[in-house]
Amino acid sequence: MHGQADLRNEATGSASERTRRRAITGLWVASLLAILTFLVIYPIFMLLLGALTDSNPVVDGIGVGRLSIANFLTVLANPNVGEALLNTLIACGGGTAIAVVIGLFFSWIVVRTNTPFKGFIAAASILPLFAPPLVAGVAWAILGSPKTGLINTMFKWMGSDLRVDLYSMWGLVFVFGIYYAPYVYMFTSSALRNMDPSLEEAAEISGASAFATLFTVTFPLIMPAIVSGMLLSFIVMLGIYGIPAVLGAPTNLSVLTTYIFKLTNWSPPLYDTAAAVAIILMVVTGLLVYLQQKVLSGRSYTTVAGKAFRPRSLDLGRWRWFTFGLGIAYLLIVVVLPSLALIVAAFRKFMFIRDLASLFDTRQYSLMHFEAIFDNPLTMRSIYNAVEVGIITAIAGGALAFAIGYTVHRTQVAGRRSIDLIATLPVAIPGLVVGVAYLWAWIGVPGGLYGTIWILALAFIARFMPDTVKALSTSFLQIHRELEEAAWVCGRGMLGTIRTIVLPLARPGVLASMTLLFVLAIRELGSSLFLYTSNTMVMSVLLLDYYEGGNIGKTAAFSLVQTVLLAVLIGGANWLSRGSAQGSVARTG
Repeated sequence: MHGQADLRNEATGSASERTRRRAITGLWVASLLAILTFLVIYPIFMLLLGALTDSNPVVDGIGVGRLSIANFLTVLANPNVGEALLNTLIACGGGTAIAVVIGLFFSWIVVRTNTPFKGFIAAASILPLFAPPLVAGVAWAILGSPKTGLINTMFKWMGSDLRVDLYSMWGLVFVFGIYYAPYVYMFTSSALRNMDPSLEEAAEISGASAFATLFTVTFPLIMPAIVSGMLLSFIVMLGIYGIPAVLGAPTNLSVLTTYIFKLTNWSPPLYDTAAAVAIILMVVTGLLVYLQQKVLSGRSYTTVAGKAFRPRSLDLGRWRWFTFGLGIAYLLIVVVLPSLALIVAAFRKFMFIRDLASLFDTRQYSLMHFEAIFDNPLTMRSIYNAVEVGIITAIAGGALAFAIGYTVHRTQVAGRRSIDLIATLPVAIPGLVVGVAYLWAWIGVPGGLYGTIWILALAFIARFMPDTVKALSTSFLQIHRELEEAAWVCGRGMLGTIRTIVLPLARPGVLASMTLLFVLAIRELGSSLFLYTSNTMVMSVLLLDYYEGGNIGKTAAFSLVQTVLLAVLIGGANWLSRGSAQGSVARTG
């Protein structure tokens, strides 16, 4: 654009051409900033305005006549908010601790040991990312219900007095920990692969044992990756609604996300209070995101030098089969057990299981729950709505991400830093807060977007913009500038160069990003909760309705329908992206 246009302008020497190109460049930057302001800045501003008023946006509209901080003072003085905040910190903190232990351990055995079938273990370590959080919560509720849970049924059949109750704080911590361990794994495994093994060898030559070296050399050297994975896990858990809604609701265990939703469901809805709590959650998340980005800019942890090296494998001897067994156990606990629970609940007529023989009695199974959900007209409507929103989000969001990515990474135009900053801002905004922000932005506007498919699509585009731009950035950075310069020398304009050079070369990344957007939009719950109507209900919201209705069979059946659909879509996304977008799949709640 501006910087690149100057190279061509020097060859042509046309002052009028330079003026025209500068005008086009200025218009392009202004257009992108206007779109981003509409998608991101305006809803956040309206959310803040809503938190500073005492009006109902449905009845009173949006006004600035009675601004005060009374809502924040009320929220901060409310013991229920304090309890929800404390529960949030305990659940996310405990879940993060478990995630760090599991993720760090598996990254070590995959990268640094001679454990058999390491590729299989690596694949198993990231599988939890591909199940929607709400589906994971439902599966573990079926397994760990104190009365009808399959685990307790098996304990009773075995004559054991052991009982499991996942409708509790420790249950929430456990599911959070095993579900988000892959974030820590991805950060730390990459760091371990890039670490020079000579540092560990030097420690062992000095007399340190293998495990002493692990805790005094290896882990301290990858501490930035550990802290980054830890903070990311904590940040994502803060914004998740699905798992706390399923496991916390039976015992009235509230976290900030579920408390915000309760505020909007009271009669009359407390939209202003919900906005104030949402602002607090957004500020906390933003501070953690800032802290995460600052981690790598502190001390120097450089472990990659100019010479080539091969990451060493520690010979575990007989213990290698023990670590392999732990990998299999993790796969069974995190993937196989929840999947079996959904299958049993979806096909079984009634969840009461008298004994082990009854569990395998084929007469107790049927397709009645699948027939029931597909007899419900809302089912097909929700699937259609989800696919429609996904297509709109993928096309519009993909095009916008391409424009932003090209402007930020391939040009030197004035204003590109502002574009990058605003486009990255939603990474610090949980999906539930995005939903509240768009609620305040449009619910009080006559003839606006509220109640349409478009408001869902716009919220999803804003919500996942950082993920999409990040997924595209690799494709842009791989294209050498001399290819574009050659096109300019041949007389191609900017749009012609993008159409004939950049877009064909970046096509795999563009398709992968659009597919990723499609998948994320279909499974998003947090933003949808505040923006759907009876005509725009999507799959994730209907699944939550089934669960809250108390019918576990229908809930499990619809969970399998959503999981199968997502498995096909995620498989296509992974095939297109060659695994480059795995880390973004599980940010929805």
